[in-house]
Amino acid sequence: MTDSSQSADPPQPLLIEFRNATIWRGSTRVFDSLNLAIAQHERVAILGPNGSGKTTLLKTINRELYPVAAPDCWVRILGRDNWNVWELREHIGVVSHDLHSRYTPTITALEVVISGYFSSIGVHGTLAERVTAQQIERADETLAMLGIETLRDTPLGSMSTGQQRRCLLGRALVHAPETLILDEPTAGLDFTASFDYLNRIRQLAKSGHNIVIVTHHLNEIPPEIERIIVLKDGAVAADGEKSTILTDELLSAVYETPVRVARLDGYYLAYPG
Repeated sequence: MTDSSQSADPPQPLLIEFRNATIWRGSTRVFDSLNLAIAQHERVAILGPNGSGKTTLLKTINRELYPVAAPDCWVRILGRDNWNVWELREHIGVVSHDLHSRYTPTITALEVVISGYFSSIGVHGTLAERVTAQQIERADETLAMLGIETLRDTPLGSMSTGQQRRCLLGRALVHAPETLILDEPTAGLDFTASFDYLNRIRQLAKSGHNIVIVTHHLNEIPPEIERIIVLKDGAVAADGEKSTILTDELLSAVYETPVRVARLDGYYLAYPG
């Protein structure tokens, strides 16, 4: 008779775990004893008004900020307190408006994607000497997958905002990470570019990627997202299944304004109450 306890696979570490985390951004304490966990293979949207702590949360996950050192306090990514940022990028790809703004107009699409290997902004100086033929081949494959292979040698300044955002998505995908974290994914995009970009996110979710979207726009949350975490004033105001969180009453309380919520083809839309 087989001992099932010996044959069972060990539990997977959590994708993201905040335990009693106090986090400062400059002279402002944004989170005080924050507790939050996201498992691997979850598809999550983190929602909240401006100033709720979304950007600080993202920067902490991205290892730009760290919690105050204290007993029984940590922020762990895939079960680890400490990561080499280059190694972490093989597991988690990040696309954010802040990252987008740091690229200069002269950098080409290929350089943007390749820079994902080095967690850098572009590929300059000695970094350019470290680029391998295999990395270039993988970058070209990623550009083709996103339908922008013809922009390979085009500078960002000659592209539309939607095309630029796809280059940043390619930067995140070049490592083939299991998880993508997308910060306000359609910011600055027109209808056509927004719909195209959201459709690509849906395809990535359907292909098995873990998706974490950070936003304050309900229309950016694709139907594949199952869990909603709502932040307000540096605390978790609500956390649960989408249908129970995206309600008139809850969002009106969080945003402190009357909000009506409608659902259409799996998407949620907000309009004045």
